[in-house]
Amino acid sequence: MADCCVCALVTGKVQGVFYRRATQEQALQQGITGHAKNLPDGRVEVLLCGHPDAVKRLSEWLWQGPDGAQVTHVELNVLDNCRPPSHFATY
Repeated sequence: MADCCVCALVTGKVQGVFYRRATQEQALQQGITGHAKNLPDGRVEVLLCGHPDAVKRLSEWLWQGPDGAQVTHVELNVLDNCRPPSHFATY
C-alpha cells in the first residue's frame, strides 16, 4: 500500500504544552515523516506522511495529545501528490 500524506489542523490548548514535541515522538515511533508547527492563531499544523495505518493511528492520537493539552477540534485533509519529507520536524 502506498504512503499517504494528511495535513491536520489541531485546535484547543495545544501551544505551550509540548504538543509539537510529543507529536514528533509519536511520529518517530510510527515511522511517520512530516512536521508540527505552531500557527499564529493558536492552532498547530501537523503534516503526517507514511503508511496509511500509521497515519490513521497518529491522526487519532492528535485528539488526545500530551498531558496538559486540551484538544477541541482536529481537521484532517488528505493531500494528493504530496512529496513526503525525509524526517519529522518541529517549527
